[in-house]
Amino acid sequence: MKRYFVFLLISYTFLHFCSFSQYQKNNKNVESVIDSILIEFNNDKTSGAAVLVLKNNKVLFCKGYGLANLESHERINEFTNFRLASISKQFTAMCIMILKERGKLKYENSITDIFPEFPDYGSRITIKHLLQHTSGLVDYEDMLADTVTIQVHDDDVLKMMASIDSTYFIPGSKYKYSNSGYAILAMIVEKVSGKRYANFLRDYIFKPLKMKNSVAYEKGISVIKNRAIGYYKKDNEFIERDQSSTSAVLGDGGIYCSLVDYKKWDNSLYTNKLVSQKTLDEAFSQAILNDGTSINYGFGWFINYVNGIKVLEHGGSTCGFTNYVIRIPEKRITAIILTNRYGETKLSDYCKSIINLFEKIF
Repeated sequence: MKRYFVFLLISYTFLHFCSFSQYQKNNKNVESVIDSILIEFNNDKTSGAAVLVLKNNKVLFCKGYGLANLESHERINEFTNFRLASISKQFTAMCIMILKERGKLKYENSITDIFPEFPDYGSRITIKHLLQHTSGLVDYEDMLADTVTIQVHDDDVLKMMASIDSTYFIPGSKYKYSNSGYAILAMIVEKVSGKRYANFLRDYIFKPLKMKNSVAYEKGISVIKNRAIGYYKKDNEFIERDQSSTSAVLGDGGIYCSLVDYKKWDNSLYTNKLVSQKTLDEAFSQAILNDGTSINYGFGWFINYVNGIKVLEHGGSTCGFTNYVIRIPEKRITAIILTNRYGETKLSDYCKSIINLFEKIF
């Protein structure tokens, strides 16, 4: 009886989550058009993709393509958990925003305010610089030898940054995308909160939003349910490449998430469930450099304008995975594509084409 109840509950969740809106029911061509956009993933013998379109927190489209695991032949669906790669940065930014609202830190705090033992150059780098990629920090991946096989972690990145004494440029004077900055933000979360970064995410974001299967993956500590294995394509063959020497760095790209859980996250960004609207508005505003010019990045999101409409977007690429998400708050529409393939270069265009089926934006 218990198993039957669980089966009914899962079936209801699936039907409720992936049920098409009335718009889509009246437009039978939508699925075929999206299938044609993503035709390279629509194969039951290769790694694939999961696609979700939301409007007003309602599912307009939800579909999995291809396999989550080539060995077990497990198909991709809305419960499949993918490594988000750099889409993880929006969650790291939210951790900082939560701590700021609780009075635990200020965006103007410097690295040396948090880590007094850090070299003096850290006194000129603020948390806001780290959030907006204007710190000038050296890229930790450029400091790793090609022969490195052991995995580095966020605390290793902090140590690497502490082993040098300069930045690429004066903090706040330029923009340069920085994975190092987001690894240090994860360490700031740990230092200020007294919790491991993964546990802070769990307690202050995943649990409140009921994102039950999302996790910042730590080998030997956490488990990824419904896990997609990562692959790359070589000579028309898909080769497993799920982890690398940088895969254990969490703050810049270590979160696993499914479409089901991402829907909950997306909805929270229209509410005050995690932080206030004032805090969200600041996060979704373009950064201002020292000379007064603006750049198209906020807190964990690229911020662009299309015909006067604000567009939030971000990609994520790491060994075995490539992803892209676009949110348009004014229209309350979101499209996200998660794939377990490395090196997919057209996901931004695919997301825009899919959104245009529902809202003519691009």
